[in-house]
Amino acid sequence: MSILSGKNILLGISAGIAAYKTASLVRLFIKAGANVKVVMTPASKDFVTPLTLSTLSKHPVESSFYNEDDENAVWNNHVELGLWADLFIIAPATANTLSKMAQGTCDNLLLATYLSAKCPVYFAPAMDLDMYKHPSTKATFETLTKFGNIMIPATHGELASGLVGEGRMAEPEDIVTFITQHLLGQLPLYGKKVMITAGPTYEAIDPVRFIGNHSSGKMGFEIAKATANLGAEVVLISGPTNQVLKHDFVTVVPVVSAQDMYEQAHKYFMSVDVAILSAAVADYRPKEVAQHKIKKASATLTLELEKTKDILASLGAIKSHQYLVGFALETDNELEHAKAKLKRKHLNLIVLNSLNDKGAGFKSDTNKVTFIDDKEQIVSFDLKPKSEVAQDLVHHIIHTLYA
Repeated sequence: MSILSGKNILLGISAGIAAYKTASLVRLFIKAGANVKVVMTPASKDFVTPLTLSTLSKHPVESSFYNEDDENAVWNNHVELGLWADLFIIAPATANTLSKMAQGTCDNLLLATYLSAKCPVYFAPAMDLDMYKHPSTKATFETLTKFGNIMIPATHGELASGLVGEGRMAEPEDIVTFITQHLLGQLPLYGKKVMITAGPTYEAIDPVRFIGNHSSGKMGFEIAKATANLGAEVVLISGPTNQVLKHDFVTVVPVVSAQDMYEQAHKYFMSVDVAILSAAVADYRPKEVAQHKIKKASATLTLELEKTKDILASLGAIKSHQYLVGFALETDNELEHAKAKLKRKHLNLIVLNSLNDKGAGFKSDTNKVTFIDDKEQIVSFDLKPKSEVAQDLVHHIIHTLYA
């Protein structure tokens, strides 16, 4: 999932030869998961047709305040367009359009929409090199930047005039990359690495049977999504689960047993900033694993179990800079047991949930948790969807570490 996924992107097109590239730009935004609408200056229709852009965007293209050929014409509401957009990208942005933007001139629908927009506005200049270097153009760039608009610099290359120099509009792929990187740089966890464990572990009895638990992995996957959406690079170590997460910033590492999870957790732990261990790891495993399926030859079957390695405690013993979060699922004396686990395993934070709370625990879509930190500060929450619990946890970590 891209950071542009689900964003409403308004593309403004002014009358430059680079307008022919906007068809590719629309395709790239849609491929990234964005919703796209297009507003054009009347003159820009000489360079690229509204039919092409409306077909690609699956939305009508607006270029005038109303349709003069329709006696029952409806006003194209520039205010609604501006409010709809999460991002407004003007590309190509000609010297004429940019100057009008800087001066507040409002003589077409694109400019009226720009003046109404409440969202971030990006502009990608496109003009000949002498125009690009002219003092008035430079002053326009400075004014628009002071207004809070974000400039996507033009590049050096062959221009429509035949000259070679600066002023060529950035390529569509580069525009998408620029916007993506700019948005990422504003996220609170951008540049941070997070390791998360999720789901159950299966401890083999024989080739077809195992000891496991009812963990669905939903909580861990929601935490992974929440941290990735805030810019973190996430390693999600997951036991067997039906959960699926496709995100540009999440690497899923599938494991089966507690030993598998132990090895992968230690592989990644020293390189991360935050580790959140939400997996329901088996405490015991069969001491001997049968090589062949055990036949039902007697009325009873006795298994000798041995302890699995304590992943959380082992990481707590070696942590240096990492912020380490554990989970505690309790059925009695919840707070006392959670506090003891917090100290015993050298955690920074423990997330307590109880099987006594209706709607909490395994397989459900909701959870009711309490945060206890290493200063014994306690924050309790009401029952809520696991997606919201994940956001509460991530924001708590951000506030603790980076506020």
